[in-house]
Amino acid sequence: MSVKAIAIFDIDGVIRDVGGSYRRALADTVEHFTQGRYRPTPTDIDQLKAEGSWNNDWEASQEFIWRYYESQGQSRAAIALDFDEIVDFFQRRYRGPKLEDPTQWTGYITQEPLLVTPQYFEHLTKGGIRWGFFSGATRGSAQFILEQRLGLVEPLLIAMHDAPSKPDPTGFFQAAAQLGSAPDLPILYAGDTVADMQTVQQAKTQRPDGCWLGVGILPPHVVAAGKSYAAEYGDRLQAAGANIVLPQLTALTVTAITHLGEQASGRAER
Repeated sequence: MSVKAIAIFDIDGVIRDVGGSYRRALADTVEHFTQGRYRPTPTDIDQLKAEGSWNNDWEASQEFIWRYYESQGQSRAAIALDFDEIVDFFQRRYRGPKLEDPTQWTGYITQEPLLVTPQYFEHLTKGGIRWGFFSGATRGSAQFILEQRLGLVEPLLIAMHDAPSKPDPTGFFQAAAQLGSAPDLPILYAGDTVADMQTVQQAKTQRPDGCWLGVGILPPHVVAAGKSYAAEYGDRLQAAGANIVLPQLTALTVTAITHLGEQASGRAER
């Protein structure tokens, strides 16, 4: 079967629900380093990530802490923060205490609901869609979800430290190349943040001859917040460059991917 398109996926908020894990660890970390005086709400986290610069949750935690103390009249230069200590605290919450066996996770990660099944990827493969993952998560975290939880066999994965942080499109390009990108072949990125959609926009700028498509996915906490907030969040993703916004990844079927590619190439029926 000929290849119809390439689909590359973010993981957090798309493949797994991180509302009670990454986001919880972020809030715990900020609360700890502000001595219990401030704990960011889910909306606070969404607003920070809407700036497009805080895809890394360790850095987002540090930024929240800095901004809290600035709101209390302190300058950043006067705030004694050790980034390694922030990362260590975050990781102890998210993955659990460090163990000799790095595959034995005991923290919040073990409680993450999955948002897709292995059958979803089988459907894509049978439909002529090549797929892989580009995520800001650590490789260990991503592999735990993709291989141990979902049961995927050595999926293509570009993770933290494999490429610069989003919205730099380097990792997106790497994933596309390894999946066999070709001229005129639609290449889409499905993600749940402004930075994800900005990654696609930067790809278009850097390689304008390619067919780069952004698919915004509403994360579970946004859908649960109700239609008004979901619409507002979806508008942010579209403003950042999403070609389409969907309520969950499973709505991105082979038919939907094919139609999106046809629209982008001007071949869709009018």
